[in-house]
Amino acid sequence: MFFRRKKPRPEVKKEIPDGLWIKCDSCGEILYRKELAKRLWICEKCGYHFKIDSKKYISILTDEFKELFSELSPANPLGFEDYIEKLEKDHRKTGLKDAIISGEAKIGHHSVVFSCMDFYFRGGSMGSVVGEKVKLAILHAINKKIPLVVVCASGGARMQEGILSLMQMAKTSATLNLLADAKIPYISVLTNPTTAGVMASYASLGDIVVAEPGALIGFAGPRVIKDTVREELPAGFQTAEFLLEHGLLDAVVPRDRLKETIIKILDFFNS
Repeated sequence: MFFRRKKPRPEVKKEIPDGLWIKCDSCGEILYRKELAKRLWICEKCGYHFKIDSKKYISILTDEFKELFSELSPANPLGFEDYIEKLEKDHRKTGLKDAIISGEAKIGHHSVVFSCMDFYFRGGSMGSVVGEKVKLAILHAINKKIPLVVVCASGGARMQEGILSLMQMAKTSATLNLLADAKIPYISVLTNPTTAGVMASYASLGDIVVAEPGALIGFAGPRVIKDTVREELPAGFQTAEFLLEHGLLDAVVPRDRLKETIIKILDFFNS
């Protein structure tokens, strides 16, 4: 009796949809995107905090949000080549007109003025509109007599606006003096990264300054500092944990505990 050998069935490979998995930038773990979103974009293996956009922060930290100053759009005062095209590209990508969104919000039972920077718009760089929106948010908090909360994420001043960008450091810092005179609390939240002109102005001037774990925080980058001072930098230099140890921060708070921490701080100021 003869048997015909069966031909092996061709192996059918299951296709994985693009974007279903994501690799942790810190430990290299491959993570399921939907589960990562449920964990507020924190790696379950190493605790690394992924960069997230302003819309996600608004969803995580606020119970209600009503945008203010949405009419403000950046111009091109120096006639920088391709600047307008780059702004339009980032607008299509993020839905924002510039690297910050401001509004009135509810966090728990507290009414606040809430501003959130977005690193996905020009690297969170501070131009004239960013500085103006921060100033207007401060003045709105004074007018409403409610606390100010700013979530910071920035690579620094915006080079395409030159000195007009650098002027925002002085403008926002001076306006914060008015907030302090009015005895209205200001909570600054530093995320990864918060650097250069933003860090050297309103980001570091909160009554309470907290940061997410592992956030890069500083003025110049570590490579620039190392090349300037020509010395080895301490381990963990310019991380949130290093700055907490050296007294620049009040707390390092994981993203999944950030809202409850802000509520406790607001409770304290309201007591």
